[in-house]
Amino acid sequence: MNALNHSRPLALFGLLLANLCWSGNALVARAFAGEIAPFTLSFWRWCLALALLLPFVAMPLWRHRAALYHAGWRLLVLGGLGIAGYNSLLYSAAQTTAAINISLVNTCLPLVTFIGAGLLLNEWPARRAWWGMLVAVAGLAVLISHGQWSRITSLSFNQGDLIMLLAVVDWALYSLLLRRWAAYLQPIPPLALLGVFILLGVPLILPFYLYELSQGAHLAVNVANLSAVAYTAVFASLLAYLAWNHGIRVIGAAKAALTNYVMPVFTALLGWVLLNESLEVYHWLGAAMIFGGLLLATRPGKSA
Repeated sequence: MNALNHSRPLALFGLLLANLCWSGNALVARAFAGEIAPFTLSFWRWCLALALLLPFVAMPLWRHRAALYHAGWRLLVLGGLGIAGYNSLLYSAAQTTAAINISLVNTCLPLVTFIGAGLLLNEWPARRAWWGMLVAVAGLAVLISHGQWSRITSLSFNQGDLIMLLAVVDWALYSLLLRRWAAYLQPIPPLALLGVFILLGVPLILPFYLYELSQGAHLAVNVANLSAVAYTAVFASLLAYLAWNHGIRVIGAAKAALTNYVMPVFTALLGWVLLNESLEVYHWLGAAMIFGGLLLATRPGKSA
């Protein structure tokens, strides 16, 4: 138990790092929405990630083949949800909806995960965690609205928002099942586990990628497109997934999901650093409320 508590700060840092990487992924998805078709980006992202990872996990996968066999169909489900499902849906949503809508729909993730943790894992979060979530939601509302309620009430929703809602449910299930099946997955090293998820997930993306090819979509080989694929493969895939999976094991799916609220904060910071966008008072206020809510919700306590 002491070792677990000592690893909580590291796990929380990893979850924040994962969200930073995924903030960049959202920027890439929006920036290349007209250049790279969604399943094309998803397919080549994971193919490159697999090519980079396979030399390091081939032998561990062979050594742990008994544990992989024991985990069985659960690996396919997790590969389908975490690798094939979520990012393909997010890239599809980015084709037809605005960035602010994606951020708003993403606010459903902690709530879905909180309820799912209670129903699937019998891990109902403590009252403190619910209050922390409410504080973080309020901070996110400040960010999205720029401090003006009229911006929230004037938002409109479309097909892309429904696709993003499916992505939220998909990711919540991935996180919850990762926790539920921890006993089957624990013997498998993290790198090898991610490798088998990718191995099983890429073939599930392939039919959709081939359909896009039949409709005339293709990946133009140029520096910008290759850089986009490289970023999503290394940072949004390998680094972020390893950090996220570790965080789920240490602090649980429900509390880990709360860290998704920092994505708009990181997006604003990336816009400031990379695009020279200004940081306003509402950015700082919203960020302070979000981080305060996260600290309140993820603080160790007597109950889950």
